[in-house]
Amino acid sequence: MNESVAGPAALCDAVEPELLRVGFAFVDGATLRTQLLAGGALDDWDAFAASWNDLAVDTYMADQGRYRRRRHAVYAAVPGQAIQRQAAQPHFQTLEYNVLNGGIARWFQPVSEHWDAGQSLPTVLRYCRGLFEHLAGGQPRWHIEIHQFRIEAKAGEAGLPTPEGVHRDGVDYVLVLLVARRNIASGTTTIHEPGGRLLGEFTLAQPFDAALVDDARVCHGVTPVQAVDTSSPAYRDVLVVTFRRNA
Repeated sequence: MNESVAGPAALCDAVEPELLRVGFAFVDGATLRTQLLAGGALDDWDAFAASWNDLAVDTYMADQGRYRRRRHAVYAAVPGQAIQRQAAQPHFQTLEYNVLNGGIARWFQPVSEHWDAGQSLPTVLRYCRGLFEHLAGGQPRWHIEIHQFRIEAKAGEAGLPTPEGVHRDGVDYVLVLLVARRNIASGTTTIHEPGGRLLGEFTLAQPFDAALVDDARVCHGVTPVQAVDTSSPAYRDVLVVTFRRNA
């Protein structure tokens, strides 16, 4: 992947001082799209977004729900080198971070490698790397995971974007980027102190609206989504990118 990005200091200034001050920031879609384009292209975004129509049902849900579809991929970043796709591996969270679905290795269908050679996904990953390295104050080795999520709502059945409740992911930094939102109500992101006090809330409503989270400092959750018109498909599509320092 080409590693040319906008200056990380400029990125950090543009995504709101709150990310440094309180550990999270909401970035509206127009602003984030401009920031992404400063470091790369998004020419294949429409096709990338359409790939959310080809996600498999998450069969690991301990609540027996079948409202979540996803794909997953792992990358690594080493100082001085481009971000590299890693061999397929499971997603794992301890029960400390995911009381519902943690404690087991969860194997999901992979994000298509086709997108690694495109424009949009590499642009998003480079953006995250530049910003998160600025926040980290250096260039650590990164373990990077990406998740394509679709949360579906049906008649009489809400979809749960965070079925584990308000939580941390057990990483250093998180980007949650809205890809599409169709025929749903609610889906409000809430940010909390580790002790539970609410710090802020906002709704990702337009494509490229995003939440940036310092996972070591704050917890986050998303309220259930309900179908507005129960006779039509209703869903919330997001791209989640996590960066965790490797020892």
